[in-house]
Amino acid sequence: MSEQEWSFSYEGPLHEVFPALQEAQSAYLGQIESLQALDRRTHELIRLAVAVIARNRGGVERHARLATEVGATWEEVVAAMVLTQPSFGLLPTAEALPAARAGFEAGASQPDADE
Repeated sequence: MSEQEWSFSYEGPLHEVFPALQEAQSAYLGQIESLQALDRRTHELIRLAVAVIARNRGGVERHARLATEVGATWEEVVAAMVLTQPSFGLLPTAEALPAARAGFEAGASQPDADE
């Protein structure tokens, strides 16, 4: 699997050392992605809020992009982030705003982002 495309930067190195673990983790994450109890926009906004809390800049950008691709507005992206402030403070949200903006703009530039 030399030219494998990975969704996350850690997958290639993990697969090189522990291929079965990486494949199991990928299957697990795939099942999370297929949850149908929430619509996709809500799903991505929740994951965005969690990424803000974890101070995971890459996750913030990714989930802002994905939320936007499925119809979230900038106001909804920011609202999901602001909801973290009462419990986790202002700083994580303030630090995450540039990544969220980059993800939002990338998602908004997709041809079918408004569908």
